[in-house]
Amino acid sequence: MGNFDLASKLEDPSLFIQKAFVDGEWMAAGSGATFDVLDPATGLRIASVPDLDAGDLEKAIHAASHAQKSWAKLTGKQRASMLRRFHDLVVAHVDDLAIILTAEMGKPLQEARGEILYGAAYIEWFAEEAKRLNGDVIPAHQADKRILVLRRPVGVVGAITPWNFPNAMLARKLAPALAVGCSIIAKPAAQTPLSALALAVLSERAGIPRGIFNVVTSSDAEMVGQSFCANELVAKISFTGSTNVGRILMRQGADQIKKLSLELGGNAPFIVFDDADIDAAVEGAVAAKFRNAGQTCVCANRIYVQSSVYDEFAAKLAKRVDALKVGNGFDAGVEIGPLIDGNAMKKVKSHLDNALANGARVVAGGSSVQTGGQFFAPTVLVGVTSDMKVTREETFGPLAPLISFDTEEEVIRSANDSEFGLAGYFYSKDLARIFRVAEDMETGMVGVNTGLISTELAPFGGVKQSGLGREGSKYGLDDYTELKYVCLGL
Repeated sequence: MGNFDLASKLEDPSLFIQKAFVDGEWMAAGSGATFDVLDPATGLRIASVPDLDAGDLEKAIHAASHAQKSWAKLTGKQRASMLRRFHDLVVAHVDDLAIILTAEMGKPLQEARGEILYGAAYIEWFAEEAKRLNGDVIPAHQADKRILVLRRPVGVVGAITPWNFPNAMLARKLAPALAVGCSIIAKPAAQTPLSALALAVLSERAGIPRGIFNVVTSSDAEMVGQSFCANELVAKISFTGSTNVGRILMRQGADQIKKLSLELGGNAPFIVFDDADIDAAVEGAVAAKFRNAGQTCVCANRIYVQSSVYDEFAAKLAKRVDALKVGNGFDAGVEIGPLIDGNAMKKVKSHLDNALANGARVVAGGSSVQTGGQFFAPTVLVGVTSDMKVTREETFGPLAPLISFDTEEEVIRSANDSEFGLAGYFYSKDLARIFRVAEDMETGMVGVNTGLISTELAPFGGVKQSGLGREGSKYGLDDYTELKYVCLGL
């Protein structure tokens, strides 16, 4: 296995770290164990990082618990000032952070740059919200009483983040946690720990005190989840990942009634009605389906097209998708990078094979791309039916299945026929239909005539088995605080 010289690509090589960050110290695993981080585009080794065990994690939890108490005593304005410096440093180093992200995750460099700025926006937003952690005064029930409601930080937060957005998913958790006075222990995905470690470097430079933001690297995600659930010092777990793991964390945390935020799987419907602007719907489908090579939880997974415009939409989408450039994220003009690993490739191929075996046809793409890594051509399928794997399971890859429908009532039933309810999309010009469908779609988020919905200003999250809680917006502080009622006798 060859090596990828990441440090030489960076203007500030000190952002490339191969140590865990606990209690303000850069540390190796107590056992000395490490695991490798690989570039999915080439298979080259980028780094070897500490493989922490339960004992190492216990130290991080105790450090975070000790540090949190003094952090919570600072004023919101004091915390806001440090978070604002943190934001400014992230923006100032956007190019280096994007290079690190592309190296370990594979997405095109320009797309990685967009992720960095998106994550920074959450840090900026919650820096401002830190000064607005308002409580309430409730009219008293008796003349000699006064009722106050305070919002207090929950305490230590264990954050488990995925590989598909290694910078932004962490920023969405650490920013509100730090803003309200919590400390946080971040466990990044084993495939992509370097972005989290780079953020830790910048948090230290921003003056965030030791022990408040910790990054623990480990190849044993199950051990980390169990440790967070079992340790009473961890007040809350925030997890982004699969629904199956979310279920496990809920079970493991039940004995302590652990506070949980879960952003889980999706199976997003994307509906094109016959009154839609078809060209705009095609562009929206490309944005919603093929961003990050289809590896996002809000990707359009089932594309329903009304029968009268089905052939037109399919032809235009196929032409647009055939023009997408696949390759190494560092190469100019690349729009679709590699899938994260071999298992991701197998899943896309299995969904494609199952659809073809049951009567679907390929009208664009349809095969892996032999360029040295896990590349799969963006693919469009027609003749897809509801019993195929590609409509029942989340593909998490660049495979777009087109399903024909006739009536609004029919497509709403189909769109809602899923245990998931994260995001949904539809295109229509009919104002009455827009309100009906937006209200009837069983998802936490709806994109109407747009394929891009994520912003720090709005609450991100799902219903049904797509999760609990919301990230971003003024509601994003709620999951990191507890309400305390104070009754004052006069």
